[in-house]
Amino acid sequence: MAEQDIFRLIPALNTTHESWIKVVLDRFDDFLKDHASCEKKASGMAMSMASHYPDRPVLLKAMVDLAVEELNHYREVVRLIIARDNQPGPDSKDLYVKELNGLVRKGKEHFLLDRLLVAALIERRGAERFQLISDNVRDATIKKFYGSITNSESRHWKLFINLALEYFEESEVEERLSALAPEENRIIESLPIKPALH
Repeated sequence: MAEQDIFRLIPALNTTHESWIKVVLDRFDDFLKDHASCEKKASGMAMSMASHYPDRPVLLKAMVDLAVEELNHYREVVRLIIARDNQPGPDSKDLYVKELNGLVRKGKEHFLLDRLLVAALIERRGAERFQLISDNVRDATIKKFYGSITNSESRHWKLFINLALEYFEESEVEERLSALAPEENRIIESLPIKPALH
């Protein structure tokens, strides 16, 4: 589907409050540790999807490619962390992702659609927030890296919507996005501001 049509399908994204970027830039080393964890989990999620749907070749190929790309992002963030004389921290619970995953319906006919659309919303939020970092950070290397990551996340959320359209009717995709997107906005705005992606 053409990009302008995808934007038509997905409801508006509430802009992240400016206090978030201030906290992230003030505690950027902490943010990098969370970002590394998010990339690792994203790679694992893509592999999980590939494992669950080996009978859907379009989805399988996309998820294998995505898993590799997210793992490469993890490697790059780890390099940034080490270059700053730090080390990655332990993974922590992501309440944002947990609450969104709680919206996934369990019935077989709905489960795949909801997983794809929740993933699209998570990637779309990531793109928005990585763009904020790229726009506001002073370090030229970090600015360039987050500009590149923003482009990747933008491709990813559109990929997930296109995968949904591969397997479901456009009207069904649009209807479910209309239900999930306001919930994503509500969840992200309900969480405390901290040096983390979500």
